Amino acid sequence: MWPGPAGAGALVALVVAYRRQRVDETGAHREATRLHTERFSQAVDKLGSDSPAVRLGGVHALAGLADDAPTQDLRQTCIDVLCGYLQLPFTPDPGEDPAHQEEHHRYLAFRKVRHTILRLIGDHYRRPQGTHRSWQGSDLDLTGVTIDSDMDFAGAVFSDGRVDFRDARFTGGMVDFHGARFSSGTVKFQGAVFSGGRMDFRSATFTGGTVDFHGATFTGGTVDFRFARFTDGTVNFGSARFTGGTVDFHGATFTGGMVNFGFARGSAPRGLFAAAGIPVPATVVIPSAWLPPVP
Repeated sequence: MWPGPAGAGALVALVVAYRRQRVDETGAHREATRLHTERFSQAVDKLGSDSPAVRLGGVHALAGLADDAPTQDLRQTCIDVLCGYLQLPFTPDPGEDPAHQEEHHRYLAFRKVRHTILRLIGDHYRRPQGTHRSWQGSDLDLTGVTIDSDMDFAGAVFSDGRVDFRDARFTGGMVDFHGARFSSGTVKFQGAVFSGGRMDFRSATFTGGTVDFHGATFTGGTVDFRFARFTDGTVNFGSARFTGGTVDFHGATFTGGMVNFGFARGSAPRGLFAAAGIPVPATVVIPSAWLPPVP
């Protein structure tokens, strides 16, 4: 049955109203994007300032822009800039010699800028995905970065996106994945060097995705997997070198997935055999040199 004139008129009115709403929404989105771009340019300019205080203001401005970005692509761009800042080379600490006191204070001021970015990344990534100010699911490109301060991912859910620490240097501070859940996505530590600090995976749950330490070097510090649960996904230590520091698996449970130590060198991590059991399950791949002697 075709609609009468009144019904057709109402239908036309609805279509016109819908199109007007779409035009208004498109205009509002365009205006929001324009304002975001202006604020973004101002924030990036601050990151190039000679003043540590101005740079710090730029960091907080970019984090705020990421929170309020009208699209995920614009949010990701803000995050990429913050990560890119961490990848820039920085002047090492000249020490506390009175002859270099001014340079030392300047180093500390600029270090605070870097440490603030590390803190903000962790603070935002811990927030549940889909809530305001959450960066979960966004990519973090931290390749080659020096981590000498705290990053807190405790309780975060890694179900999407890529977190990339390839070739990073962990020299101090705490990178905390305590209680985190890895159900998808990828966290990469290939070629990273752990010479200090602490990485905490205690009670983390691995039900999917990949955490990759292939070719990483452990010369100091602590990587703690105590009471972690491996039920699916992959944790890869293939070709890693364990020459110092502590890697601890006491209390971990291996019921699925794959934990690979193939071609690793150095001493076996603490608690690995107590956690995995003897014989070692097929889901845990270890070098033959680590196997306990057969009685």
